[in-house]
Amino acid sequence: MLWDTILLALREIRRNVMRSFLTILGIVIGVASVITMVTLGGGATVQVTRQIASLGSNMLMVTPGKRMGPGQASAAPLFKMRDVDAVARDIRSLAAAAPAASRMTTAIFGNENWSTNVIGTDNQYLIVRNLSVRTGRQFSDSELRAGAAVCIIGDTVRKKLFGGQEPLGNRIRLGKLSFQIVGLLESKGQSSMGTDQDDLVVLPLRTFQRRISGNQDVNMILVSVRDGESTEKAQRDIERLMREIRHVSQNQEDDFSVLDMKEITKMLTGTTQVLTGLLGMVAAVSLLVGGIGIMNIMLVSVTERTREIGTRLAIGALEREVLMQFLVEAVVLSSSGGLFGILIGLAASLGLKGALQVPFVFNPGIVITSFMFSAAVGMIFGYFPALKAARLDPIESLRYE
Repeated sequence: MLWDTILLALREIRRNVMRSFLTILGIVIGVASVITMVTLGGGATVQVTRQIASLGSNMLMVTPGKRMGPGQASAAPLFKMRDVDAVARDIRSLAAAAPAASRMTTAIFGNENWSTNVIGTDNQYLIVRNLSVRTGRQFSDSELRAGAAVCIIGDTVRKKLFGGQEPLGNRIRLGKLSFQIVGLLESKGQSSMGTDQDDLVVLPLRTFQRRISGNQDVNMILVSVRDGESTEKAQRDIERLMREIRHVSQNQEDDFSVLDMKEITKMLTGTTQVLTGLLGMVAAVSLLVGGIGIMNIMLVSVTERTREIGTRLAIGALEREVLMQFLVEAVVLSSSGGLFGILIGLAASLGLKGALQVPFVFNPGIVITSFMFSAAVGMIFGYFPALKAARLDPIESLRYE
């Protein structure tokens, strides 16, 4: 019986193909929008996680001053190299600890110049930041000790100053000082914060301090926690050690901050997930609009087919059979819209992932949910027209013109 009812429903839908298509258009748009938004949102979340991971594996950033808000920190004495040595020596769970002092400086080669970020550090910085030297080499121990005039450049600096030329062995000027290029870093692209990770020049820390900054300060300590070790425990150990080194008494607040990159990851992924949910909810409104369209068309269909319904009831059809027929028609319409919407949504996600530069993350849960929701919309909004058809008086229906 159910199969016969489905065949009757399909026959009625085929009678008015254009009207059926326009009826399900709202469902198609709603389902496609929800799947596209959620799929692209999931891809954005994965992309943010990958980009933050590319900043450094299990990385903690130790900065002077108490963080007051986004981009703000209270004034406090800067670190010294002895602070970095103490962290590397006393915190056993670390894989690497690197000092970092930076300044924006103009890099010059021939007639080309480019304003870039110059960082004074050592080879541990490359480990913490997951940076690898594509061509050339790292700094030698003698260069680090002596403060030699050598540098390693990022790919953006190479493009801006050298174009297609080979930079190794050439000398660039940073301000008025000349430095020999001994290494070129592997490209990493933009970070999730929108900063270019390849726009940098790396110098030995002692070189930076002597020739550029003119002091012994270290602006930041970057540390990488070994795999399998707890970053939370490492953060607590660093905080305890820094309070001891900087002579912070028990009743005083820290004059430094230890930031775990996992906190940034949670914050940004949480933001993208909330935005994805909001966009998905907005798109889901189209499903409700599509449901109202189905109810409207089904009411029109009941009116058009009044004599047919009356004939069926007169020759012995039960009310529940008539109810089932119209309910099945509504569900078939909405389910068809759901299937078309799924296909369009997945195709749109595949098409937009390149433009938005996010990975395609297939989410079977949202696909199943969207289809079930579209079927439920048809059942809910189709019930009232089906009930109206089932309750028609056979005699009055046969008289209907």
